[in-house]
Amino acid sequence: MAKPLTKTQLVSALADKMESDKKSATAALDALTAVITDEVSKGGAVTLPGVGKIYCRERPSRMVRNPATGEQIKKDADKVVKMTIAKALKDSVND
Repeated sequence: MAKPLTKTQLVSALADKMESDKKSATAALDALTAVITDEVSKGGAVTLPGVGKIYCRERPSRMVRNPATGEQIKKDADKVVKMTIAKALKDSVND
């Protein structure tokens, strides 16, 4: 498995694709991240065409087990961020 791109590598690749400088690419990436964070934290969802959908899902309270002691503990309801991958991306990986 290949190593994931670092932010610096991603900014560099984005700048190349945009035919722009790294400062503009960094600003675009930071703005995209801020928009996604704001929308998902409010309970909404963001669809990135060709990539997938990022959304927040609520998990109900449940009983969990402490692996060290085996003790059953009640875990309160919480929220978790999920991502559904777009079919186009899945298909491109399997070609």
